[in-house]
Amino acid sequence: MDELRYQKQIRLKSFGRESQEKLASASVLIIGAGGLGTPAAQYLNGVGVGKIAIMDQDTVAESNLARQTLFTPEDVGKPKTDVLIQHLKRQNPSTHFTNIRKFLTPENALHELAGYDLIVDASDNFGTRYLVNDACVILDKPFIYGALHDFEGQVSVMNYQNGPTYRCLFPEGGDTSAILNCDENGVLGILPALIGTYQALEAVKVLTGIGELLSGKLLIIDTLAQTHLKVGLPVVPENQSIAALKNNYGQPMCSTDMDVTSLTSEEFWNKQEANRQQQVIDVRNEGEFEEGHLENALNIPLSQLTERHQEINEKAPVTLICQSGMRSLKAAQLLQSLHPEQVIYNVEGGMNALEAEGWV
Repeated sequence: MDELRYQKQIRLKSFGRESQEKLASASVLIIGAGGLGTPAAQYLNGVGVGKIAIMDQDTVAESNLARQTLFTPEDVGKPKTDVLIQHLKRQNPSTHFTNIRKFLTPENALHELAGYDLIVDASDNFGTRYLVNDACVILDKPFIYGALHDFEGQVSVMNYQNGPTYRCLFPEGGDTSAILNCDENGVLGILPALIGTYQALEAVKVLTGIGELLSGKLLIIDTLAQTHLKVGLPVVPENQSIAALKNNYGQPMCSTDMDVTSLTSEEFWNKQEANRQQQVIDVRNEGEFEEGHLENALNIPLSQLTERHQEINEKAPVTLICQSGMRSLKAAQLLQSLHPEQVIYNVEGGMNALEAEGWV
């Protein structure tokens, strides 16, 4: 352990060398290398956590740069985990990093989470959060929850020493497709940095045993009013007895047996150039669509797809697109169940990728 590097922390009477050694021997898995994951990773790496794994399959988009400030314009199109870990290695060469360039699924969750002391949930959709929760309950691992909405952020410590779980906070695991995420609703770039840093702080407290944890408490931060509110979070006993993962959590990161073919932005654009009459469905909400869309695209928001799927010609191939490729993947999976014989394509990276390449 480099005591010179960590001398300011070691000097803290309530922290000291013992806590620093606990960090050095700890292992943390961060799920998501986006707005929450990048600051959480940066500060956990800075304070001396010995082993850090980062799990994500996404690539850097230009629209990420305002809030994921470790990425630069030169990184656009590159895997987020690759770029982030390269940066973190320069920040602290003594940390051992694991690059998990994949999304979390019910098939890999228990295996991927098993080897770590603590999980930081830096994902951005309900399905992945329920999957993280259920896997942590089965494996008896604590995890740090963080989420954003408009100008508000939330932080809590879940599943810690028989404490509340994510399902105690959000008991309904039904259809959340109509609830907007950052791509749809927008987010001020500073807010994810704040919440991700709070997640890192709670992670340090869990790993070292110092301070009062946000277990059984939900911290709500309103950045416009600059107010911090802590509310109690009760335990629901049945949420602590999950024995198996579900086959599908309805999140875009979830794999399925359905045959959905992905197109890179270049492959899609070549098809566009060859055939402007191809069937393209934009599954973003109406406001996003009005701000800018492909000239031949029909707008059917994901939340309306079940009711409006008959507007799609199921005898012809269809290509689905959204802002980042996540909602369109979920839409492709849903449409495949409704039109099992149809050829369905999903555009990887969505409009973000097309904009990054300068095609739109």
